[in-house]
Amino acid sequence: MSDHGAIRIGIGGPVGSGKTRLVETLVPQLAAAGLSVAVITNDLVTDEDAQRVRRSGVIDPERVLAVETGACPHTAIREDPSANLAAADRLNRRFTDLDVILIESGGDNLAATFTSDLVDYWIFVIDTAAGDDIPRKKGIGLLQADLLVVNKIDLAALVGADLDMMRRDCALARPVKPTVFTDLRSGTGLTELTARLLDGAMLTASPR
Repeated sequence: MSDHGAIRIGIGGPVGSGKTRLVETLVPQLAAAGLSVAVITNDLVTDEDAQRVRRSGVIDPERVLAVETGACPHTAIREDPSANLAAADRLNRRFTDLDVILIESGGDNLAATFTSDLVDYWIFVIDTAAGDDIPRKKGIGLLQADLLVVNKIDLAALVGADLDMMRRDCALARPVKPTVFTDLRSGTGLTELTARLLDGAMLTASPR
């Protein structure tokens, strides 16, 4: 718990990298750690991601709110996070036991970053199918995120992505901050990812 209520964790990254899948995967992991969780999704002019999370069965649908940014997703997580802050306030008032709010950004480019006014900790998600040169390009999101997730490692061989090179380039770009390689569909890397998140965001687990 922070001064503003539940710990707010941002999840950003390009379109199709696996952000919504990450939300759906993390919710039961955090719940199993004894944490009360809610979700805010961001999309341009739709609540499709929120509807997907509600249908997933991993969380009470009442604990999922949608923000329609109406413009570049950067705006709602960085320049003017007021809509997300208002949604987080609504969730804190509605669920007084809340420990964590996951805030998923609308899909955007490698420069997407979260303002510290909105989140306490944030994750940036990329995927191997988008190109193994992404870590070498050192986008701002990749460089500054508290935790980097390189997702869809199961597709690397199919698209000719060099995972060893990606590991080396991530280590060079992020010599101190952690990177986790995952296949969220199968659960590969999930244990490490959850442990990194709990430790990095200083979330106290009380396993159920």
